[in-house]
Amino acid sequence: MKNSKIAKTVIIVVVIAAIILVYYYSLGHRAKRQEVEEAIAATVVQSVLMRDLAHNYPPTPKEVVKYYSEITECFYNETYSDEELVQLANKIQMLYDAELVANKTQEQYMQDLRDDIGEMKGKQLTIASYEVSASTDVEYFKQNEYSCARLYCTFYLRQPSNGGRVPSQERFLLRQDEDGHWKILGWELVED
Repeated sequence: MKNSKIAKTVIIVVVIAAIILVYYYSLGHRAKRQEVEEAIAATVVQSVLMRDLAHNYPPTPKEVVKYYSEITECFYNETYSDEELVQLANKIQMLYDAELVANKTQEQYMQDLRDDIGEMKGKQLTIASYEVSASTDVEYFKQNEYSCARLYCTFYLRQPSNGGRVPSQERFLLRQDEDGHWKILGWELVED
């Protein structure tokens, strides 16, 4: 009888200890889960800025234009601080060929960018979506010992007043640098 009381007491103590351990374990995981959810809840701008181009540069011309388009969407569609605008501008310039970057001073580039964003927002235009050429449609060629690529990206612009989507197609020219990275040398609007 004495042994059964001791056994019951030991079982009760073990069960209570297990309940306490499970409770503290769940509290710890709940806090970690909240941290993860907060990290996931990063804004679109923050997630675009998190990409480390030094270690994760887009491997193909199509991926370069796709990342360019993601940044462009941020410029025209998202809310961001002035510091984030500068960071986005620096990020997009990392996709540009050195020759393209050399065409303007940083101050000129930032002023032109702000003017362009202001004009788009003044017209209440946003980018509804974009579509980059299929990989099979990328045209590769050599020009002055450089490997080059040409492809298209169609931006679908939306204005709240008419509700429709208006396509705007741009032709991109990319050149491979000495590190093997595809850099945007320029682009132009394709007229119908």
